[in-house]
Amino acid sequence: MNNPDEPRLGCVGDASECAVIISRWIDATTWIPRRHSTEELTKMIEEGIPFREFWVLGDPIIAYLSYNRELSQIMGLYVDFPGVGLGKLLLDKVKKGKHFIQLWSHLANTSAHRFYSREGFSKMELNQSGQDGIPEIRFEWKIIA
Repeated sequence: MNNPDEPRLGCVGDASECAVIISRWIDATTWIPRRHSTEELTKMIEEGIPFREFWVLGDPIIAYLSYNRELSQIMGLYVDFPGVGLGKLLLDKVKKGKHFIQLWSHLANTSAHRFYSREGFSKMELNQSGQDGIPEIRFEWKIIA
């Protein structure tokens, strides 16, 4: 069993547990519509894992972060227990050795914005239609040499 306080690289077999985390978040979030079943989310995550730096935390998994190296972009960061440091553990792991990271966050997700700001990210631009039709803000983190 892995240390629940130490992120590990995820594998395709972790996709279903990660999809459940997203589904619970969707169910608990009033402003986001459900567009995909847990099974559809699992399939999307399975397809993305081989092309991403994919970190998971816990056994069973209680948090994950998906990072697209080509775009230097976090594609998803979801935790079962917000506010207890799980997101920071994952974010610190993905920041290691990098000088620039970007991500998009839904405009209504103000608690995530506070977290990203505390972690050194800056708001850069607004996209009113967002990738999924919901307004989003792009954040950037960078090390200035």
